[in-house]
Amino acid sequence: MRAQVKRHASGAQERTIRASISFPEDQYQVLEKIAVENKVSLAWVVRDAIDGYLKAKWPLLPQGTDAEDAQQTSERA
Repeated sequence: MRAQVKRHASGAQERTIRASISFPEDQYQVLEKIAVENKVSLAWVVRDAIDGYLKAKWPLLPQGTDAEDAQQTSERA
């Protein structure tokens, strides 16, 4: 995997990794509808959903910690 560095309007930098994922057609249609209704990209909707999932699954996960580290920590507990 190759990380990219994104710059935010605030000047902050964030490492991102591009991933290719597949969805069942019905899920994809719902994601597209949500994106259109909220005037955001489908990628934003997916990132927001993943962020919510990670916060619910690992509520004490520090911001910016990668999910693999969190899973290993969870497995040790």
